[in-house]
Amino acid sequence: MDLDHARKIAVEAAEAAGALLLKGTRGALGVRAKGEAGDVVTDLDLASERLLLDRILTAYPSHTVIAEESGLVGAAGGEWTWLVDPLDGTNNVAIGLPAYVVGLALCRDGLPQLGVVHDPVSACTWSAVRGRGAVASSGARLSAVHRPHPQGPLLAWIQGYGIPRDDPTLRRLRTALDLNARRVLQLWAPLLAWAMLARGDIDGVVGYRAGVVDLPAGALLALEAGAEIRELDGGPYEECVDVSQTRSFVAAHPSTMPALLSLLG
Repeated sequence: MDLDHARKIAVEAAEAAGALLLKGTRGALGVRAKGEAGDVVTDLDLASERLLLDRILTAYPSHTVIAEESGLVGAAGGEWTWLVDPLDGTNNVAIGLPAYVVGLALCRDGLPQLGVVHDPVSACTWSAVRGRGAVASSGARLSAVHRPHPQGPLLAWIQGYGIPRDDPTLRRLRTALDLNARRVLQLWAPLLAWAMLARGDIDGVVGYRAGVVDLPAGALLALEAGAEIRELDGGPYEECVDVSQTRSFVAAHPSTMPALLSLLG
């Protein structure tokens, strides 16, 4: 498997989907409810996903694809599986907020090997291949940073759908963040938060019962940029993907991690 070629295919596909989204957000949107937890889907999600599926399966017809809207495409249990998020930030698009990205990940036996995140608004693409670092479309290497601040860290919060508001762990985590963090961003676009961590724009990401389709691309970006990911209790984070499960985690530069875990209590 030539991962450099796969990266080229993924970057070109994500950027083509991004061009479609950027054009589509300038017109009327077809928005409808998705599930019963307050999520939505638009016609742009579906159009972007069709484009991405066509590009990937044309290049790799024997690969499995798991897409945000279509689910499993092809045979399950293959060695190579693509995870496709055609529009990460749909709720933002639905209210006219220009904060959304396209995400692709390629996993081998569940372990992410390639991650691509494209931001149509800024025309920036970030990608990572396992063991080779993370780069921007300019070729500049991404690097997570450690910068202690007297008012606490700047963090992004990622939360899965359908979690009751009175969930005790949710309330404990949010209270700890509100009391101890300098700022807590809830972007409604998890992959954008991961890219910000990989670029060194924020100090960490905290996720609670987050969905998995958009997780591997962003997590690989952050890891290859030098960040560390742990379970909420500080234990080791399992990178292998199981799309039937949600994940909770803390991600930050290794030097930032002890203080962040202490902050969460």
